[in-house]
Amino acid sequence: MLPERNPGARPGMVAAVAGWSTRHRLTAIGGWLALVVLALLAGALTTGEGAHAVDPGEAGRAQQRVDAQRSGDSVRENVLIRGRSPGRFADDPQLAATVRDLVAELRRTPQAVRDVGSPLGAHGARWISRDGRSGLVTFEVRGPDERFEDHAATAKKAVTAVQKRHPGTRLLQAGDSSLSGAVDDGIKADLQHAETTSLPLTLLILLAVFGSLIAAGIPLLVAVTTVAATFGLLQLVGRWVPFNGAASAIVLLIGMAVGIDYSLFYLRRVREERVAGRDVEEALRITAATSGRAVVASGLTVMICLLGLLFTGVDVFKGLTVGTVLVVGLAVLGSVTVLPALLAALGDRVDRARIPWLGKRMTVPRESRMWGGVARAVAQRPLVAGVSMAVLMLLMATPALGLRLQDAAVTASLPPGRSAAVDAAREMQRAFPGAATAARVVIERRDGRPADGPRLRAALDGLHRRAAAGGGALREPITAVPVGDVLVVRVPLGGAITDPAADRALAALRDRALPAAFEAMPDVAYAVAGKTAMPHDFAQQVTARTPLVCGFILALAFVLLVLTFRSWTIPLVSILLNLLSIGAAYGALAWVFQDGNLEAVLGFTSYGGVVSWLPLFMFIILFGLSMDYHIFILSRIRERWLGGAPPREAVVSGIAASAGVVSSAALIMTGVFAVFVTLSAIEYKMLGLGMALAVLLDATVVRGVLLPAAMALLGERAWRAPRPATRRGRTPASR
Repeated sequence: MLPERNPGARPGMVAAVAGWSTRHRLTAIGGWLALVVLALLAGALTTGEGAHAVDPGEAGRAQQRVDAQRSGDSVRENVLIRGRSPGRFADDPQLAATVRDLVAELRRTPQAVRDVGSPLGAHGARWISRDGRSGLVTFEVRGPDERFEDHAATAKKAVTAVQKRHPGTRLLQAGDSSLSGAVDDGIKADLQHAETTSLPLTLLILLAVFGSLIAAGIPLLVAVTTVAATFGLLQLVGRWVPFNGAASAIVLLIGMAVGIDYSLFYLRRVREERVAGRDVEEALRITAATSGRAVVASGLTVMICLLGLLFTGVDVFKGLTVGTVLVVGLAVLGSVTVLPALLAALGDRVDRARIPWLGKRMTVPRESRMWGGVARAVAQRPLVAGVSMAVLMLLMATPALGLRLQDAAVTASLPPGRSAAVDAAREMQRAFPGAATAARVVIERRDGRPADGPRLRAALDGLHRRAAAGGGALREPITAVPVGDVLVVRVPLGGAITDPAADRALAALRDRALPAAFEAMPDVAYAVAGKTAMPHDFAQQVTARTPLVCGFILALAFVLLVLTFRSWTIPLVSILLNLLSIGAAYGALAWVFQDGNLEAVLGFTSYGGVVSWLPLFMFIILFGLSMDYHIFILSRIRERWLGGAPPREAVVSGIAASAGVVSSAALIMTGVFAVFVTLSAIEYKMLGLGMALAVLLDATVVRGVLLPAAMALLGERAWRAPRPATRRGRTPASR
């Protein structure tokens, strides 16, 4: 796919677009800025509520039934009450006085709060912990949606006021509203930290790579404007496609990484051609025909691989797919339009504002002696080097054999001290397992009439009996409130919300307790949602669809690489090498986060699993991103082979020539990903560590050792064409 250097050959589409940009540089630069401004304006002017994601499985069906009610949702808050010193709740008059005061305070605001439950009400023992030391007060925060925040604030003020009047007791609040707010606040804080940390870090690396303020600023400018335009467009697209805060962090991460990488590949090649004596226009033409095509090929590979997320059938992945495809597509567009226009406008001024003692050395591109020496040593003993390094990578991957997919509960996601609501939920979980994150059973009548009634309430008594005699799978207090025509029943589950014990409790509720409670009521339908059911159903669907997604990615990557390099063996080798680096990253995730190693260093507490969506997401993203380096290096090797170099010499020379830019790009991408390890949420730490390590291994072990070993062993067979006719590309005229 890469052109031979034949001055008479017709330019490809990439070279034609880049050539137009260099000739009409002001139009290209102005057009890019106009695109960014229009995207930002479109986002700013977009009003109204965005699309909502529907959770997969039974949990999603349950939530849809509640969302269909005009009266709003069921939002329940809980307040744990305990003494400053150990003692039985029933024997402490101060605790009883606190409960009476809190219940009275809450009931003074019936417009904001309803369905208050406490140890002093009917069946009050259900609101006392099994160890007898703590009490619980529960209540619903009323709607409608436009008044909900005011009502939640009113309830919070009531709890705060009672705490002030009873300093001898502790009141800890956690529930649907407070925990949701804690997660949202944590995501916002993490995003701000990632933005403020990644940009300076990236700039420092770019300064070290290019040795010039102007040269370092260009990739950063392209990346920042790409990300800004993407988020503007996502504000508009979000009206129809669900997009959440977690996806924003990933789009930011991917956008900064590929935006800088693509600019780096382009700028480095221009410098090489200028050092070789070509003028700016000729250097840009050759760069567009070589590095430009490699950028477009790798960008298309990333985007098409990302489409594999849609095969999961999970709503939240739709917004993530759109966001990442948009940001990669805009990065590719910028690299072949505004970037060559900027370089043409600046000319040799791109290397001005050099860094003292560094600039002169870094502005002259050189082949890497170190990686050239490594590649030469590997090429001399390819079997020994390749097999030994492959065995090492397989050993790194072995912990992944015991990988346990399990989402972090909200009590395990954020570290202690990060959120008062999450800390309260942890204490509440010990005294009243599942109370703050209870299962939500949504019950409706098949004939469309209101579900609440005496018969249904009587049937719910069966759940209370099962909770009392169920060995801890179902817990108290079980509550029920009408929401429109449906009845929402809260059933606390045993276990740690998302662990195997909680999954067993969920199965007991779905498969035994609910069928037994409603076996005499065939006109009743029910579905279970909640913070145990949703991640359980999510993980089940993702796991079931993973073979389809992976098959799509592997087949697609194979076809794209065949079209790019006109070879059968290159795609097979590329896929195997990618699988090695991804497997090693999986092994590291399991060893660190699942097994609990490096907890103190990375600032997390292991909950015994790895987030369910992460391995599949990493597979897709890394498979696409690794093609950046792979296509770039192989393009350099193929250029030299087409120029007449023997296969092994082409490998050594191609790796030495590309090592500088690949190492720089990998360092930047690793730095951007590593920033996420410093964030508070354990999901972001997993994402950052897994991606950073995979990129680092990919750019060093895989591309520096395994790739040259494989290419040296294959020799001429590496470029074996899909059909004999394509082999005639290597002719004397093309050398």
